[in-house]
This record gives sequence, C-alpha cells and structure tokens, in this order.
Amino acid sequence: MAKKVAVIGAGASGLISLKCCVDEGLTPTCFERTNDIGGLWKFKVCEIFLFLASVLLLVQGIERFKGQYFHSREYKKPEGFDGKHILVIGIGNSAADIAVELSTKAAQVFISTRQGSWVISRISKHGYPLDMVLRTRFRSMLQNVLPRRVLIWMWERQMNRWFNHEYYGLEPQNKYLIKIPAVNDDLPSRILYGAIKVKSRVVELTETSAIFEDGTVEEDIDVIVFATGYTYSFPFLEDSLVKVEDNMVSLYKYMFPSHLEKSTLACIGLIQPQGSIFPTAEMQARWATRVFKGLCTLPSESTMMEDIIKRNKRRIDLYGNNLSQIFQTHYINYLDELAAEIGAKPDLLSLLFRDPKLAVKVYFGPCSSYQYRLEGPGKWEGARSAILSQEQRLLKPLKTRALAPTFNFPVSFLLQILGLLAVALAFFQLQWY
Repeated sequence: MAKKVAVIGAGASGLISLKCCVDEGLTPTCFERTNDIGGLWKFKVCEIFLFLASVLLLVQGIERFKGQYFHSREYKKPEGFDGKHILVIGIGNSAADIAVELSTKAAQVFISTRQGSWVISRISKHGYPLDMVLRTRFRSMLQNVLPRRVLIWMWERQMNRWFNHEYYGLEPQNKYLIKIPAVNDDLPSRILYGAIKVKSRVVELTETSAIFEDGTVEEDIDVIVFATGYTYSFPFLEDSLVKVEDNMVSLYKYMFPSHLEKSTLACIGLIQPQGSIFPTAEMQARWATRVFKGLCTLPSESTMMEDIIKRNKRRIDLYGNNLSQIFQTHYINYLDELAAEIGAKPDLLSLLFRDPKLAVKVYFGPCSSYQYRLEGPGKWEGARSAILSQEQRLLKPLKTRALAPTFNFPVSFLLQILGLLAVALAFFQLQWY
C-alpha cells in the first residue's frame, strides 16, 4: 500500500490531488517548477516575444512576416494593440476571447478558422449559467439513447437558437460530428458591426499580408496571434512510463498507463470533458488516491488496452479525429464511471423512493460535485442541502433590487416527478424482460 505520493505540478489539478491525498491519509509532496501555485490559472504579467516555433510551423511563410506574432498563452491584455490590424488564428475559447478583447482597441481584427465552430452564450434558459441548464442527467440520458441523426439535429437547432451561424461565417464543417462550442457572449455582436471579420484558413503569409484558402487577401497585418492549441509532453518522465505519439497519450480512462507492473502513476486533468474540468479532475484524483492506497484495483493490462481502443474509437466516431479533441469525453458519463469505481455514484432508483424531492433535483438539475458526496467515501452531510439550494444561492447575489413576491404553481416540478416515474417504470420493464 502506497504511503507517500509525489504530485508534480501545483496547478488546478495538482492542488486538488494534494487534497485528495490528505483525505485518504496519504502523505503528498508537491514539486512545482515556478515560485507560486496556480499553474495556467496564475496570472502573470510578462512581455511578449517571438517564440514557440513548433506551433508557428503550422502556417507557411511565417519567417517572412515582419510583424509581431506569438501564441495565445502569452497574451495578457489588449493595451498596446491600439490601431493595429490583428489576425487571430483559431476558433476555440481562447481565440474568441482574445479576438473580442483586442477588437476594443484594434483598428480591425480577423479571426481565421479551418472548420468553423458553434458559438454559445454563457447565459442560458431563464438567465441561468449554461452549465446549470446543459449538464443534467436528463439531457445526458437523451444524448445516450437518441439516434445520432436526431441528436445532431437537436444540437444544431440549439446552437442556432441564438443566431444563425451560417450568416456569420461560423457554421462548422462535418456537421455529422458533435462539435463542442466556443463559449463567448460578445463574438456575434463584434462580427455583426464589423469589428471582427471571419476568414477561412490561412495558406500563406507575406511580409505584411495574409492569404486565405478562399483566395482573399488581407493587407497590412501588424500582429498574428496563434490560438492553435498545445502539444502534450512529459519531459520529466521516461518514454517507458508515458509515451506521447502524434500528440496522443495511451492511458486507461485518460489516467493510468496500462503496462506498469504496479498502479503507482496517474495523470490528472489530461482530459477535455463537455463540462467543467475542476469536478472532473477532482473525481480523477479521488479514484487515483484510492488506487494508490490499495482500496481500488485496476483490471489486467489486456482489459485496459481493450478499453483504451474502444474509448478512442467512440471518441473519433462522436467528435472526429481532430488533434484539438484528442481527450474529448462525455461529461456526466465519465464522472459516473469514475464515481462507480469508488462507490460514490448516486443511486437514483433508491433515491427516488427514499427522497423523491432530492431525486428530481439530481436527475433534472445541474450535475454538480455535490451529487458525488451523497454516499460512499467522502460523503458529506451537507450535500443534500447544497443540491436543493443551488438555484437560490446562485440567484442571491443578483437580487439587488427588492421585488414583490409572485406565486407560481409548480407545474414544472409535477412534470419532473412524472418524468422520473416514467424512467423508473421503463427501468423495471427492462429488468423484467
């Protein structure tokens, strides 16, 4: 049984790993190469230099370009870019955020995308945050059982509800795949009044201009920002432990090398869930520490390799083979999968009979980390109350103006109860057959 654990890195995943080690009675030691904690989430003011050549090789002619260019990781603030003509290459969250912020200072911002992207607001139904509405067990169930064509049709309709992506030049190619959206409230409005212009893939750069796949040319480009993602490497580990090939890492459930004699190494946070990374990394760390402690065991190497291959095929089928989505995975399914390993997955059927009010919230409400503290190791007595009060606590800071109370008959709650009963009935019928 492991007693001491080395945690490499004091970023978000490293910090939660330290806590989980302490929770399990292990003795962690953290190794961090910088002089502070926080990792990528630690804001540091720094000068921007020319570098990261391995990323810049994605574009022809960068050596001829006379302007300033850098990777999105080095961008900190829009000051200093006043009156510039800026090209942002990429269409992920970082690209959208940087393009929008720079457009408040620059003369013109262009955003270049190869395949397009859905863009969705952080504010969802009734003004709730997007995750509270989208990341529910009910929606997850629909995603698991509906035919692919129906799922894609529903997804496309939902993505175009805010604005028509085709009109804005953003509609993704390969629409038979599930394309994870960029989350940005301001990008459509910036495009609408011309502060940002959407362009196709860059095929060539000259000293001062960019030539795009559709044959158009934009002159007098001053700055290029490469929001083209990252390469993965583990320079502190031997290839015999964790090997990166074609920017891919073969890990059991995105965590454990399958070939090691003893399960004493895990990667935490090397994943792209369709939801928040923080609850995901926490669940990974909870499982990993119990594996280290000997309370959970991993299957045989052949079983793990079979799972890795199967999981990768499913990922490609759903999301495609784009390098930016190598670690993409379903959010709730993955959390439940890991929670089941440690006995913390909520038992909805049992909960329905014991506490129907809580069962409704667990099934139809946001799937937050509280759900994995209802039972099993790490059980928290306050989890039920936290789940039932999520909406009230979220809205409380917004209530800065007193309003007269209104009465609303809880029809939606009644419908949710009936829906949950229908799910339970279907479950019993399946068990009978």
